[in-house]
Amino acid sequence: MAETMKRTDSVFEQAIIFATKAHGGAKRKGTGIPYIVHPIEAAAIASTMTLDEEILAAAVLHDVLEDTDTTAEELEALFGLHVAELVQDETENKRRDRPAQETWRLRKQEMLDFLTHSAGREAKILALSDKLSNLRAIHRDLQMLGDRLWERFNEKDRHMHAWLYQSVADALEDLSEFAAFKEYSGLVKETFGENVIESGTEASNVTVFPAYKTRQKERSL
Repeated sequence: MAETMKRTDSVFEQAIIFATKAHGGAKRKGTGIPYIVHPIEAAAIASTMTLDEEILAAAVLHDVLEDTDTTAEELEALFGLHVAELVQDETENKRRDRPAQETWRLRKQEMLDFLTHSAGREAKILALSDKLSNLRAIHRDLQMLGDRLWERFNEKDRHMHAWLYQSVADALEDLSEFAAFKEYSGLVKETFGENVIESGTEASNVTVFPAYKTRQKERSL
Protein backbone atom coordinates (compact mmCIF):
# COMPACT_ATOMS: atom_id res chain seq x y z
CA MET A 1 0.00 0.00 0.00
CA ALA A 2 2.83 2.42 0.90
CA GLU A 3 4.43 2.03 -2.53
CA THR A 4 1.12 2.84 -4.21
CA MET A 5 0.62 5.92 -2.08
CA LYS A 6 4.09 7.28 -2.82
CA ARG A 7 2.96 7.84 -6.39
CA THR A 8 0.00 9.95 -5.22
CA ASP A 9 0.64 13.69 -5.02
CA SER A 10 -1.94 14.70 -2.44
CA VAL A 11 -1.90 13.65 1.23
CA PHE A 12 -5.70 13.71 1.04
CA GLU A 13 -5.72 11.27 -1.87
CA GLN A 14 -3.26 9.08 0.01
CA ALA A 15 -5.60 9.11 2.99
CA ILE A 16 -8.58 8.06 0.86
CA ILE A 17 -6.62 5.10 -0.56
CA PHE A 18 -5.41 4.06 2.89
CA ALA A 19 -8.79 4.41 4.63
CA THR A 20 -10.61 2.56 1.84
CA LYS A 21 -8.29 -0.42 2.25
CA ALA A 22 -8.25 -0.25 6.06
CA HIS A 23 -12.08 -0.27 6.27
CA GLY A 24 -12.41 -2.78 3.42
CA GLY A 25 -15.44 -5.04 3.88
CA ALA A 26 -16.76 -3.12 6.90
CA LYS A 27 -20.36 -1.83 6.90
CA ARG A 28 -22.11 0.97 8.77
CA LYS A 29 -23.81 -0.32 11.92
CA GLY A 30 -27.18 -1.89 11.15
CA THR A 31 -26.93 -1.27 7.39
CA GLY A 32 -25.33 -2.62 4.25
CA ILE A 33 -23.62 0.72 3.51
CA PRO A 34 -19.83 0.42 3.06
CA TYR A 35 -18.16 1.99 6.08
CA ILE A 36 -15.87 4.16 3.99
CA VAL A 37 -18.90 6.28 3.00
CA HIS A 38 -18.91 7.80 6.50
CA PRO A 39 -15.30 9.08 6.64
CA ILE A 40 -15.58 10.34 3.06
CA GLU A 41 -18.72 12.27 4.04
CA ALA A 42 -16.95 13.59 7.15
CA ALA A 43 -14.13 14.89 4.94
CA ALA A 44 -16.65 16.53 2.61
CA ILE A 45 -18.21 18.30 5.59
CA ALA A 46 -14.78 19.36 6.87
CA SER A 47 -14.00 20.84 3.45
CA THR A 48 -16.79 23.38 3.98
CA MET A 49 -14.83 24.70 6.97
CA THR A 50 -11.21 24.33 5.85
CA LEU A 51 -9.18 23.44 2.77
CA ASP A 52 -6.18 22.31 4.82
CA GLU A 53 -5.36 18.93 3.29
CA GLU A 54 -3.94 17.51 6.50
CA ILE A 55 -7.22 18.18 8.29
CA LEU A 56 -9.17 16.66 5.39
CA ALA A 57 -6.83 13.65 5.46
CA ALA A 58 -7.41 13.28 9.21
CA ALA A 59 -11.17 13.40 8.58
CA VAL A 60 -10.92 10.48 6.16
CA LEU A 61 -8.68 8.59 8.58
CA HIS A 62 -10.51 9.48 11.79
CA ASP A 63 -11.78 5.95 12.53
CA VAL A 64 -8.81 3.82 11.43
CA LEU A 65 -7.20 3.68 14.88
CA GLU A 66 -10.50 2.95 16.59
CA ASP A 67 -11.93 0.40 14.18
CA THR A 68 -9.05 -1.24 12.29
CA ASP A 69 -5.62 -2.73 13.02
CA THR A 70 -3.85 0.49 12.02
CA THR A 71 -1.42 1.88 14.61
CA ALA A 72 -0.57 5.47 15.47
CA GLU A 73 3.04 4.75 14.50
CA GLU A 74 1.93 3.61 11.06
CA LEU A 75 -0.14 6.75 10.56
CA GLU A 76 2.74 8.98 11.60
CA ALA A 77 5.15 7.19 9.24
CA LEU A 78 2.78 7.54 6.29
CA PHE A 79 1.07 10.88 6.92
CA GLY A 80 3.23 12.76 9.42
CA LEU A 81 2.90 13.66 13.09
CA HIS A 82 0.21 16.34 12.64
CA VAL A 83 -2.26 14.04 10.89
CA ALA A 84 -1.53 11.21 13.32
CA GLU A 85 -2.18 13.45 16.32
CA LEU A 86 -5.44 14.76 14.85
CA VAL A 87 -6.66 11.19 14.32
CA GLN A 88 -5.62 10.24 17.86
CA ASP A 89 -7.66 13.16 19.19
CA GLU A 90 -10.72 11.69 17.43
CA THR A 91 -10.10 8.18 18.78
CA GLU A 92 -12.00 6.88 21.79
CA ASN A 93 -10.49 4.64 24.43
CA LYS A 94 -12.71 1.66 23.66
CA ARG A 95 -11.74 -0.33 26.79
CA ARG A 96 -12.08 -3.54 24.79
CA ASP A 97 -11.77 -5.65 27.94
CA ARG A 98 -15.28 -4.49 28.89
CA PRO A 99 -18.61 -4.70 27.02
CA ALA A 100 -19.13 -1.67 24.75
CA GLN A 101 -22.59 -0.96 26.14
CA GLU A 102 -21.10 -0.81 29.64
CA THR A 103 -18.57 1.90 28.74
CA TRP A 104 -20.62 3.97 26.26
CA ARG A 105 -21.50 6.81 28.61
CA LEU A 106 -18.02 7.04 30.09
CA ARG A 107 -16.44 7.16 26.62
CA LYS A 108 -18.81 9.88 25.46
CA GLN A 109 -18.25 11.93 28.63
CA GLU A 110 -14.49 11.73 28.07
CA MET A 111 -14.95 12.93 24.49
CA LEU A 112 -17.13 15.83 25.63
CA ASP A 113 -14.61 16.78 28.29
CA PHE A 114 -11.88 16.92 25.62
CA LEU A 115 -14.00 19.05 23.28
CA THR A 116 -15.00 21.43 26.06
CA HIS A 117 -11.65 21.92 27.77
CA SER A 118 -8.76 20.83 25.55
CA ALA A 119 -9.60 20.63 21.84
CA GLY A 120 -8.21 23.15 19.40
CA ARG A 121 -10.08 24.46 16.38
CA GLU A 122 -8.80 21.72 14.06
CA ALA A 123 -9.95 18.96 16.43
CA LYS A 124 -13.34 20.66 16.76
CA ILE A 125 -13.74 20.79 12.98
CA LEU A 126 -13.06 17.05 12.83
CA ALA A 127 -15.51 16.35 15.63
CA LEU A 128 -18.27 18.40 13.99
CA SER A 129 -17.67 16.69 10.66
CA ASP A 130 -17.87 13.23 12.23
CA LYS A 131 -20.90 13.97 14.39
CA LEU A 132 -22.84 15.72 11.62
CA SER A 133 -22.33 12.73 9.33
CA ASN A 134 -23.59 10.42 12.09
CA LEU A 135 -26.54 12.66 12.90
CA ARG A 136 -27.60 12.86 9.25
CA ALA A 137 -27.72 9.05 9.18
CA ILE A 138 -29.69 8.89 12.44
CA HIS A 139 -32.20 11.48 11.25
CA ARG A 140 -32.65 9.71 7.91
CA ASP A 141 -33.00 6.20 9.37
CA LEU A 142 -35.33 7.39 12.13
CA GLN A 143 -37.85 8.32 9.45
CA MET A 144 -37.86 4.72 8.25
CA LEU A 145 -37.41 2.73 11.46
CA GLY A 146 -38.86 4.89 14.21
CA ASP A 147 -37.70 3.96 17.71
CA ARG A 148 -36.47 0.57 16.47
CA LEU A 149 -33.43 2.51 15.27
CA TRP A 150 -31.98 2.78 18.78
CA GLU A 151 -31.67 -1.01 19.02
CA ARG A 152 -28.68 -0.93 16.65
CA PHE A 153 -26.58 1.10 19.10
CA ASN A 154 -24.69 0.09 22.23
CA GLU A 155 -26.68 2.76 24.12
CA LYS A 156 -30.35 2.12 23.40
CA ASP A 157 -31.86 5.05 25.33
CA ARG A 158 -32.65 7.83 22.85
CA HIS A 159 -32.57 10.37 25.70
CA MET A 160 -28.88 9.65 26.17
CA HIS A 161 -28.23 10.16 22.46
CA ALA A 162 -30.09 13.46 22.71
CA TRP A 163 -27.87 14.46 25.65
CA LEU A 164 -24.75 13.50 23.67
CA TYR A 165 -25.58 15.35 20.46
CA GLN A 166 -26.79 18.48 22.26
CA SER A 167 -23.69 18.46 24.48
CA VAL A 168 -21.51 18.27 21.36
CA ALA A 169 -23.33 21.31 19.96
CA ASP A 170 -22.67 23.18 23.20
CA ALA A 171 -18.97 22.25 23.09
CA LEU A 172 -18.59 23.35 19.47
CA GLU A 173 -20.35 26.72 19.64
CA ASP A 174 -17.21 28.54 18.53
CA LEU A 175 -17.79 26.98 15.09
CA SER A 176 -21.21 28.61 14.86
CA GLU A 177 -20.23 30.74 11.86
CA PHE A 178 -20.16 27.64 9.66
CA ALA A 179 -23.17 26.23 7.80
CA ALA A 180 -22.20 22.77 9.06
CA PHE A 181 -22.75 23.87 12.66
CA LYS A 182 -26.08 25.46 11.80
CA GLU A 183 -27.17 22.25 10.06
CA TYR A 184 -26.01 20.20 13.03
CA SER A 185 -27.84 22.32 15.60
CA GLY A 186 -31.03 22.24 13.56
CA LEU A 187 -30.84 18.47 13.13
CA VAL A 188 -30.36 17.91 16.86
CA LYS A 189 -33.65 19.69 17.57
CA GLU A 190 -35.46 18.10 14.62
CA THR A 191 -34.25 14.59 15.43
CA PHE A 192 -34.82 14.56 19.18
CA GLY A 193 -37.21 17.40 20.03
CA GLU A 194 -36.80 19.91 22.84
CA ASN A 195 -38.51 17.71 25.46
CA VAL A 196 -36.26 14.71 24.80
CA ILE A 197 -33.14 16.91 24.83
CA GLU A 198 -34.13 18.41 28.17
CA SER A 199 -34.96 15.06 29.75
CA GLY A 200 -31.75 13.57 28.37
CA THR A 201 -29.73 16.36 29.96
CA GLU A 202 -31.50 15.86 33.27
CA ALA A 203 -30.94 12.11 33.10
CA SER A 204 -27.24 12.58 32.37
CA ASN A 205 -26.80 14.47 35.64
CA VAL A 206 -27.86 11.33 37.47
CA THR A 207 -26.76 8.45 35.27
CA VAL A 208 -23.57 9.51 33.49
CA PHE A 209 -21.00 8.27 35.95
CA PRO A 210 -21.50 10.48 39.01
CA ALA A 211 -17.99 9.48 40.18
CA TYR A 212 -16.55 10.80 36.91
CA LYS A 213 -18.44 14.07 37.32
CA THR A 214 -17.12 14.37 40.89
CA ARG A 215 -13.53 13.87 39.67
CA GLN A 216 -14.02 16.54 36.99
CA LYS A 217 -15.40 18.99 39.57
CA GLU A 218 -12.48 18.34 41.90
CA ARG A 219 -10.00 19.00 39.05
CA SER A 220 -11.60 22.38 38.37
CA LEU A 221 -11.29 23.56 41.99
